[in-house]
Amino acid sequence: MKRTLFSSDHEMFRDTVRSFVETEMVPFHADWEKEQRVPRDVWLKAGEAGMLCCDIPESYGGIGADWLYNVVVIEELAKAGMSGPGFMVHSEMVAPYILAWGSEELKQTWLPKMVTGEAIGAVAMTEPNAGSDLKAIRTRAVREGDDYLINGQKTYISNGQNCDFALVACKTDPEAGAKGVSIVLSPADTAGFERGRNLEKIGLKAQDTSELFFADMRVPVGNRLGNEGGGFAMLMTKLSQERLTQAIRSICVCEAAIQWTVDYTAERKAFGHTIADFQNTQFVLAQLSAETTALRVFTDWCIESHLKGELSPVDAAKAKLLVTDLHNKVVNECLQFFGGYGYMTEYPIARAFIDARIARIAGGAAEVMKQIIGRDLFAGKR
Repeated sequence: MKRTLFSSDHEMFRDTVRSFVETEMVPFHADWEKEQRVPRDVWLKAGEAGMLCCDIPESYGGIGADWLYNVVVIEELAKAGMSGPGFMVHSEMVAPYILAWGSEELKQTWLPKMVTGEAIGAVAMTEPNAGSDLKAIRTRAVREGDDYLINGQKTYISNGQNCDFALVACKTDPEAGAKGVSIVLSPADTAGFERGRNLEKIGLKAQDTSELFFADMRVPVGNRLGNEGGGFAMLMTKLSQERLTQAIRSICVCEAAIQWTVDYTAERKAFGHTIADFQNTQFVLAQLSAETTALRVFTDWCIESHLKGELSPVDAAKAKLLVTDLHNKVVNECLQFFGGYGYMTEYPIARAFIDARIARIAGGAAEVMKQIIGRDLFAGKR
């Protein structure tokens, strides 16, 4: 399918990103999976290549590109199966919050370092007893003069081991429900900021994912993003972009997995024929290809809508729900054609299968997406 979103400049950048991925990432990703983190020097190299926070304005150290440059990075990492680098969290979640709601001082201090890879960002929202229901978080920020004293814990924090700071969602007013949530930028070298263990996961082995603990961590009030109590609204505003990026990644994995399977089955022989000669192979892959093409069109439409500032939370939820479901379906059915080889992690399809499951959870579980869509359907009917 010919896509019309990207200009020749975007495609030139894609060539640069693809070359970087092939030379600086692919040969080392298996080692990163064993070490359970991506070395910091890779972040610095990615920053030098212009792959981090592409859309940050020049006034804050960026190149001021449009968001499609970010999309190119997401796509090329996904196509190559590079699930380790937490660039998506850094560029698509952390930087936009700071750019939209950070003080001028916070922007000048952190954004240039994020662009170069000198500072790695994380978002600390999820807690042991609060996942999709962010109103239920227990981490407290009590104001003492010009500081907040923060106590609590977070879990499943991507970039948690590598991060130089985290955007911590905390309750500044426990009695106010959603309106009592604030976001405070907390440097990792602050006394009381403690990293827990690097969590063992069934997939995304190379991506560091951590518990974080805050014990009487004193952070200046000036590090708060936006108004006190405005954190929940901020999170809801940016979740549409996060969900779209999940869909972008997932549709690319679908396309890549189908191509891997076509290439493999065209060469692999069984019972005197290639596996591709069997009608079942052709029918299954034809169905997956048709579904992937349809959702590629929808995903690109969502990207275009987001660029115009018109992507609704409901459409973002639909994209995430459908594309991540298809992601899991494609890698499951494609793996079957590889037989025993599909169970070996040296094959990309095996690693894609292992990494796929998180797509239906991260950025809001599939069930939450259905709630968002369902509420919209019945708005005004109750």
